[in-house]
Amino acid sequence: MEKITQKAKNNNLAIYAGSFDPITYGHIDIIRRALKLFDRLIIAVGENPNKKPLFSMQERTSMIQEATIGLNVSVESFSGLLVEFARKHGCNKLIRSLRAVSDFDFEFQMAIMNRELDGSIETVFLMTDKEFFYLSSGLAKDVARKQGKLEKLVPPNVEKKLKAKFNFRNK
Repeated sequence: MEKITQKAKNNNLAIYAGSFDPITYGHIDIIRRALKLFDRLIIAVGENPNKKPLFSMQERTSMIQEATIGLNVSVESFSGLLVEFARKHGCNKLIRSLRAVSDFDFEFQMAIMNRELDGSIETVFLMTDKEFFYLSSGLAKDVARKQGKLEKLVPPNVEKKLKAKFNFRNK
């Protein structure tokens, strides 16, 4: 009975996982749109052993918390399998974003693997708004590295952190 109660309690909860290194306006767009579908959202900041992040886990979670003030989200870090993280929170809905066809191949494989690991897991794909179709964390870091304009790419708190990381000089 407790499992049913927990599942019912989290029925309108979803998890949006990623490395968010750093969070961009594209991510924020997906978060806002996911909150139109779900009452609550956990932003799960994952460790990816295949990536060397620019920002520490603490920096990433802090930037996300600041960038999402006023939204019904919680921000948590995790390592290991996303399905285990979802089970821990009694959640069976995952949000994934798609920008291009190349994203679909990877995301589709991940969705099938997650369902293979836990048959109750459903993945909801949200298309990135056309305004952010080109945007990625990697692109934002590259622009910052080359001291380009960041205001249309990342929230102000993230812009400040990127500039500090790359010793950005005001022009």
